[in-house]
Amino acid sequence: MEILKNKAMEVAMKVKKLGQDDPRRIIHSIKVGVALTLVSLFYYWRPLYDGFGASGIWAVITVVVIFEFTVGATLSKGFNRGLGTLLAGGLGVGVDYLANLSGQKGEPFVLGVFVFLIAASATFSRFFPGIKARYDYGVLIFILTFSMVSVSAYRFDEFLTMAYQRLSTIVAGGAICIIICIVVCPVWAGETLHNLVTSNLDKLGDYLEGFGGEYFYCCDDEEQVTSIEKDKSFLQAYKAVLNSKSMEDSMANFARWEPKHGNFSFRHPWKHYLKIGSYARQCAYHIQALNTHLNFQPPNPSQFRTIIQAPCNTLSSESGKALKALATAMKTMSDPSPTSLVHLNAAKSAINDLKNCLKSATTQTPDEPSNLLAIIPDATVASILIEMVKSVEDLCEAVGELSVKAHFKSVEGSVAVEKPQLLHRGAIKPFVEAEGEDENGHHVVITVREIENEDSPQKKGSSDTNGFVNKK
Repeated sequence: MEILKNKAMEVAMKVKKLGQDDPRRIIHSIKVGVALTLVSLFYYWRPLYDGFGASGIWAVITVVVIFEFTVGATLSKGFNRGLGTLLAGGLGVGVDYLANLSGQKGEPFVLGVFVFLIAASATFSRFFPGIKARYDYGVLIFILTFSMVSVSAYRFDEFLTMAYQRLSTIVAGGAICIIICIVVCPVWAGETLHNLVTSNLDKLGDYLEGFGGEYFYCCDDEEQVTSIEKDKSFLQAYKAVLNSKSMEDSMANFARWEPKHGNFSFRHPWKHYLKIGSYARQCAYHIQALNTHLNFQPPNPSQFRTIIQAPCNTLSSESGKALKALATAMKTMSDPSPTSLVHLNAAKSAINDLKNCLKSATTQTPDEPSNLLAIIPDATVASILIEMVKSVEDLCEAVGELSVKAHFKSVEGSVAVEKPQLLHRGAIKPFVEAEGEDENGHHVVITVREIENEDSPQKKGSSDTNGFVNKK
């Protein structure tokens, strides 16, 4: 009894966690139950049962088969099932008419030939990528319905009445599914795809922002070590991006069937999200390569690591900020260029600084095998970070294309232009010039500029004097 109690508690906790992770699952389950209850009236309510008879079970089967989690998936399956049933039923009636013309002995042979040809052709069409992606379920229903109509027509005289009843119940069941799916707490595949791609960019940005501090952290700084060991979830979040391709493909396929909803139009460029997802996975592969070097923490960091630490930190941080800016722009459906380009340009500048550091490091580090083996991991990390910037740049271009095609709102004045700051803040007085001759007899002009230094710890009114001497 104790074991059964523990098992029951474990199952209850799993169910609770599953519902808390996504409450839409609970709502979807309730919607399916309501739809099945409504189509059961074909059996429970006598007038409907007298009109459709045992064919009412097809309405129940239709609800179970086509009611999916998202609106796009339900519309896709409903359309495929209706169209496949209608085409197969019409073709089955035509084949039965031709078979009757061949006489009683030739009828089974004609039906058998047509069943073979149509079933084989339809099955072969499922290997075409375009049909496989959007109409695979419809072709499957077409084969099933045509075979049933053709076979039953040979032994059942009133198969037209049967076909009408089945088609009617299938249409009724499909209509109930679609209405409930759209009206009651709809789950849109397009919105799910948009949020998935946005979340992936956010996860990659979090990793890159924290990578520099994780890789170059100083073991002597106890506060920094404590903060790093406290939360390392961002180091594993990127793995979800590597496995998101199948989810993105299915959501993009289902989103094409959906009507206009929210900020997404009927002709929204869903296919472009797959391009962004592909570039995001390229970044994730680079991050996976970087992640393998996190365990390499020598007790005594080399001089080479110290030299490249600052530019690598900047490169990683700015790349992460650029990705998070892209994610924010997609969340708000606004133009990503103003903010993302600032961080991308900063990352490119860090590449030049890193290359200069690498040149200086090669002159400062002796060419000994032991030293080369010590700097190879750090040099690899620097190289991967440089390649990472190219992937981030591709992502910026892809999101920019999406913002144009999807008509994202433009953001004006969101980024302030940084003004150059003077080294000495204060009021600059006019130039004072004095003329004279030096000891060699040359004519000399002495220019003096006084700057009132407001940041000086001395009292206000003190001045620094810079002199410029021009010889003529």
